Amino acid sequence: MKVIYFAGGCFWGVEHFFKGVDGVVKTTPGYANGSLESPSYEQVYTDTTGHAETVKVEYNPEKVSLQQLTRLFFAIIDPESLNRQGHDEGTRYRSGIFYADEADLPAIKEVFDLVPGKVVTELEPLRCFFPAEEYHADYLDKNPGGYCHLSLKTFRYLRLYQDLKLVLEGEIDPITRMAQISAYIQERMGFFWTGFYRVSLSSRETPSLSSRAESRDLELLLGPFQGPPACMRIKYGRGVCGSAWKEKRTLVVPDVEEFPGHIACSAESRSEIVVPVIRGGKVTAVLDIDSKEIGTFDRTDAAFLEMIVEDCA
Repeated sequence: MKVIYFAGGCFWGVEHFFKGVDGVVKTTPGYANGSLESPSYEQVYTDTTGHAETVKVEYNPEKVSLQQLTRLFFAIIDPESLNRQGHDEGTRYRSGIFYADEADLPAIKEVFDLVPGKVVTELEPLRCFFPAEEYHADYLDKNPGGYCHLSLKTFRYLRLYQDLKLVLEGEIDPITRMAQISAYIQERMGFFWTGFYRVSLSSRETPSLSSRAESRDLELLLGPFQGPPACMRIKYGRGVCGSAWKEKRTLVVPDVEEFPGHIACSAESRSEIVVPVIRGGKVTAVLDIDSKEIGTFDRTDAAFLEMIVEDCA
């Protein structure tokens, strides 16, 4: 077994999340990297001990890698938020990754260095860790209606992601994978429209996709999807899908009517997220998801959908 320590705000939710990760064998909430020996919750709460609420994660590296655990950790925190996660504020709620084995650092940095934005999450060796009082352990199992700063969709996404990895293992056909991903997301998350657009040569060109083809010769063609009829072709740089393709990055649009050049495939669509599928440095498709509500998608959706696209599409 291996061990890693994650500080991501209130340890009730962080522990509950990692308990659901396949390959994790044990979780322990506690206090890490402070100056006070064996602190109590009340002492840590004063923000004078230097301790951060932290979860000790013991895992089987043959079933889940440290890189994967680190990716999941960044999916549930805001790495740009200093001393605050959700509604919880104070140095005890700062985010951090504390490693007990120096040999683990390269694997963590492999993920850490790719996190966009101004990251304030700490990456340090573990100096000390003290288990929290017994009533904190498995808190959300003991108190199902208890407070958790993580949204419910965080836990739905975790199960969705892990189930997709299992069901698609060994399947090599990209269209089949896209079809299954679309169906799973739509069934589990209940969005208005979920599907893929594939990068292909336009109808003016030959059927084969040449590596020498210019962007102007390509367009997005409607692929496997779940939902009402949609636009069949989208030009490079047009609308949210074409812009995500051009910019090679995930676009989260709270209100599609405010997005310049938005293509209204359906008047019922109000917010949207588009995640590019990148293979060999080139966008080969985009995952497009629409909601009937304004402001549906956020950092959590982006983080998990990017993992789904990277590992499953």
